[in-house]
Parts: sequence; structure tokens; C-alpha cells
Amino acid sequence: MLALLAGISPAAAQGTRFFRISGPAATAITVFNPDGTLVWTNAKSGTNYTVQTVASLPGGTNWVDYVQLPVTSSINTNLIFSFNPPAGMALIPAGVFTMGNSIGDSDILDAIHTNVTVSAFYMDVNLVSSNQWQAVYSYATNHGYSFNFPPLTLARAANYPVETVDWFNAVKWSNARSVQAGLTPAYYTDAGFTQVFTNGGTGTMVYLNLTNNGYRLPTEAEWEKAARGGLIGQRFPWGNNITESQANYFAEIGFGGYDLGPYAGYNTNFDGGILWPNQITFKGDNSSPLGFFAPNGYGLYDMAGNVWEWCWDWYATPYGQPTTNNPTGPAGPLTDRVLRGGNWINNARNARCAFRFNSAPNNIYGGVGFRCVRGL
Repeated sequence: MLALLAGISPAAAQGTRFFRISGPAATAITVFNPDGTLVWTNAKSGTNYTVQTVASLPGGTNWVDYVQLPVTSSINTNLIFSFNPPAGMALIPAGVFTMGNSIGDSDILDAIHTNVTVSAFYMDVNLVSSNQWQAVYSYATNHGYSFNFPPLTLARAANYPVETVDWFNAVKWSNARSVQAGLTPAYYTDAGFTQVFTNGGTGTMVYLNLTNNGYRLPTEAEWEKAARGGLIGQRFPWGNNITESQANYFAEIGFGGYDLGPYAGYNTNFDGGILWPNQITFKGDNSSPLGFFAPNGYGLYDMAGNVWEWCWDWYATPYGQPTTNNPTGPAGPLTDRVLRGGNWINNARNARCAFRFNSAPNNIYGGVGFRCVRGL
């Protein structure tokens, strides 16, 4: 194992970071290039190595997993960090991870754990905010896009997540964001990728072109890899327990043995009071502002709680993935699309990294939003 120092922009909420490589045989890091690629040697082919990180040395003992790298040769070059990502985004490095319920929680029956390889991609650091939605929406509706049931105005400040977004609107908005930024859209209404998806909803078949550089919803595998932030075998993006200081969710003290409260009900930072048992009442929008809680290991905020996030995949039990290399879910069409991450209305079980939720793509709920990804 060998450690090295990387000076990382405070804008990525990372600070200074040290990295080392852990694996079945000793390795040597030869260079860390300005583009964020790590070159290392003496690897044992056919095995996995783990890049780990810590915030300070000497005396750094709290090394945490950052990314697992499958090895096919003794000399390797891996992009592990981007010093100049697209504005508002962070690099999720390529690697293998264990997707699903590897911790063995008895109530998760539709997420049998499996090893999945995911290519590198960029992800929005934050959920799409209400003001970000409005800016692209205005552009889109002036350029031939139409939206069925656009999000309601929830009387929240501009730095809160947009909510009440159905899957079709999230996908069309992503296309409009791409065109506005001079990128090639990812979604089409024909298998030949000639008709950009700009209008339609229920009954419209949508096709994804992963080779294009435009904004899109994450696949379910991409979302879970990003949510885990490099950690292995943990319930949440930070560990195995949850409290109100880590995420915006509806607390039930002691639930599952991992909800530590210390309150009951909606997060007291946004609700203003304790909600006692048998008094479960809807109190309006209790979402939290972007960036309120600490980010995960990849610098991403709100990967647990606040609002549900739409994914590309059709929902199937179990995953229904035809491959473990960049899976995109079952071919469909099926009934529901995948939602991930939990929200401020639901309890801690929904905020776990492996927990899967589903809804018809035309459904609209409070506490449902999204964030975008892009290929490299």
C-alpha cells in the first residue's frame, strides 16, 4: 500500500484527500496525473483492489473505501478523481461494487446482492432545485417542449429541490437541459435515435442512447454506486445507523435497530416540533434546502432522504438486469419505473442504499424529484 496527497477543490466539498491502494498483493503507485488518473503497478491479475481515502496524515487511521478496481494486468491506469468536472457535478469513478442487500436486512426481498461493474460518469452534486427547474423549463417551453402537469409551486425558496415531477417530465427536462447546454440529448421516441423526446407522456415509448453526452437520469446501478460513496456493505451513504443530523426523513426511534432519532416524526430542523406516536399528520412541505447535510464520499448531497429520485430503469423483482456490466434494467415496457433514496415523508428504511421503490412513470407525488448524470 502506498499513500499520496491530492489537493481537491473546496467546491467539491472534499478538502485535501490522501489515497492508498489495498489488495491481495503489495502495489506501488507510480504517478498521480493532473487529470486525476492514478498509475500503479505490481497488481495481481484477476483480483479486485480497493482505493481508500483519508482526510489527514500523519496519524490518519480512519481510512474509508473509495472505489473497487477490477484488475486484468499488473500495470493499471484508473481515473479516480476529476479536478475540473462539469459545473455542479462530481465524478463517480469506474469500478465494481456490490449492488443490493449485502448487509442482509430481512425486509429487503427485491434486491439480491450482486457484483456490478459501472463505467465512470458525472452526477449532479445536488438534486435539481426549483430555480434550476424553472430556468430550463422556460427554455424548453419556448423551444417546442411540452410538459404534462409541471411541478406545483410549493412556496419554497429557490435552493430547495423541485418536487411533484413525474418520470416523463424529468426525462424531457433532461433533454432540454442538454440542448440548452449544447450537448446531444439522450432520449428519443424511436429505436433509431432520430426523434428527440420533446412531447408526450403516458403511452410514449422512450429510448435511451447512452453513447450521447447529454444529461439523463441515472440507471439504477449508477444511482446506487453513487449513493454508497465508495463504502462497502453499509446501510446508508455514511454507515449503518441514521440520525436527524445526517438526513431529512420521518424518524421512528429504534426502527430496525438503526434509527437513532433522537426525535420522533419529521426532522426537527424543518418541522419545528416533535410528532408523537399516533399523531401522524401531513404538515405541508418539509423538504430541506440543498446542501444542508454533509455529502457522501463522492461529494454528493441528499443521497438519503429529502426527496425520492427517479431512475431510468423499469422496476422488476429482482433487478431483472440482463448483464452485470453497466446494467440498464429489464427491456420493458413494464408498469413502473424505479425510485431511489427515500424522502422527508418516509421512515429510515426507505433511505437505505439498497432500498428500492417504484411508481408508474406518470404519477406525481410530493417528495419526488430527481438529479441528472452525464457520461464522460
